[in-house]
Amino acid sequence: MTLDQLRIFVAVAERGHMTKAAELLGISQSAASAAIRSLEQQHGVQLFNRVGRNIELAQTGRRFLPEAKAVLERAAAAHNVLEHVSQTITGSLSIAASQTIASYWLPRRLASFHEAYPAVRLSVTIGNTRQVETNVLDGTADFGLVEGRTDSDILRRAKVDVDRLMLVVAHSHPEIAEVSRGHPDISEIRWIIREGGSGTREVLEDLARREGISFADLRIFLVLPSNEAVRQAVEAGAGATIISELVVERAVAEGSLRSVPIDLPKRDFAMITHRDRQASLAQMALKAHLGAKAGETVRG
Repeated sequence: MTLDQLRIFVAVAERGHMTKAAELLGISQSAASAAIRSLEQQHGVQLFNRVGRNIELAQTGRRFLPEAKAVLERAAAAHNVLEHVSQTITGSLSIAASQTIASYWLPRRLASFHEAYPAVRLSVTIGNTRQVETNVLDGTADFGLVEGRTDSDILRRAKVDVDRLMLVVAHSHPEIAEVSRGHPDISEIRWIIREGGSGTREVLEDLARREGISFADLRIFLVLPSNEAVRQAVEAGAGATIISELVVERAVAEGSLRSVPIDLPKRDFAMITHRDRQASLAQMALKAHLGAKAGETVRG
């Protein structure tokens, strides 16, 4: 068996889907299927049960999965040793990033990193903060970049930047009532928000808590899965939202959105890594490139 076969097996096992695993690994679905079939034929076993169009781990596959993952971890550790000896920065890095960071903050920084380290291959997956945290914990991603809170105490968290949040409405939206100057009455606002687990939603949850208002009592009109969908709904006059300045600064400058004065705390953009996994030279180079403050460990 080969390391590539093991990587494909683990990816398929963790996702329960051949095509999704192939997309993650950057190979064709047929190549992934062929690798699994070859592994099964070489050893005369059945690793997966094919149930209709879906697949699930067979008993042999469940027993084999932790061993396969252990081999891959040892191979990665061996690669790191050789990399440190040679001081050559090569290899691949998988990054999971929340939507705001992935769409508005990260691309230019990864482009400049590639110019400095052209031998390092980068791949990025996008999800909300909870999904990114899960990806780092299960080893799907080497790094996570989030703006929301993380809960696990086995993650290292290092600040890479600061984000400013804004309350915005459409330019034509009626004035919002205030309970006092600079403090809009959030209980009377019709809200458009992101899904549970997103960092921007957490900001509204925290604001409601500070104001002594149950989040369930807010007038939530729409729950949408992306920043762009939220921005467009607000521009259409459907309601208000709290969102990163990075997402709406152009719309505010052009006049399609209007900022509503409100006292909101700034939030950190943070890199999260697993404390028990040894960092490669490529990982340390990316951490330095993104400006992470080494040694800062935070829970929650």
